[in-house]
Amino acid sequence: MGSAEALRTALGVLGNITAVTLFLSTGPTFYTIWKKGSVEQYSPVPYLASFFNCGLWVLYGMPFVHPNSLLVVTTNGAGIMIEAVYLVIFLLYCDPRKRTKVALVVLVEAIAFGGLVILVLTLVHTTQKRSAIVGSISVAANILMYASPLSVMRLVITTKSVEYMPFLLSLFCFSNGLCWFLYAFFPFDSFIAVPNGIGALLGILQLILYATFFKSTKRMLAARKEQAEMGLAVMDSSIMHNGNDNVVNA
Repeated sequence: MGSAEALRTALGVLGNITAVTLFLSTGPTFYTIWKKGSVEQYSPVPYLASFFNCGLWVLYGMPFVHPNSLLVVTTNGAGIMIEAVYLVIFLLYCDPRKRTKVALVVLVEAIAFGGLVILVLTLVHTTQKRSAIVGSISVAANILMYASPLSVMRLVITTKSVEYMPFLLSLFCFSNGLCWFLYAFFPFDSFIAVPNGIGALLGILQLILYATFFKSTKRMLAARKEQAEMGLAVMDSSIMHNGNDNVVNA
């Protein structure tokens, strides 16, 4: 029993590390957004899904819902704060139409979460039933979070480019899903095992796509850079030509 509990704790701590690293892995993406002043083709779906998902798992890990789940609370509490920062940055740099849609989704998520908390605390009076209700909803949200990159994966397949599918996000999606999948076996918790098993599988698929289209992406980026440099060279040549014409006319 002692060794199983120690292993569970170790996996939970490792899960915390990989989860926080997963949340932070998209930091360079948002630095790029801030630097360019535009969200370009980046999708807000993964961050909206993660924000709502983390809130649900914080609720699931509370002592009045599922006792002895402190490590679930800490990792998802950190996730809420990090995803909130990402969403603020996204709202600042997206176009007005998309900004309205994202803000409405955040509002709906907040109302849904608040309603769930009130219903669980007032209508359900045992931790076993609360765990079953919140756990079932959390499983659906967790699968949504892990499946949210599917739209990005479709973009990768269509464009044969992984430019908008960050490698670190895919890598830590896999490692985080695997850690929490193993954690759920000591003792077995189907609410944690099922979505994280699916998450690990989707992470593998993303890594396969990345390996498949990495070289073609490098070629596309190199060609784009070359075209941009040629465009600048043509502009400089035109400016110099116009300048010489002006000197002759003078």
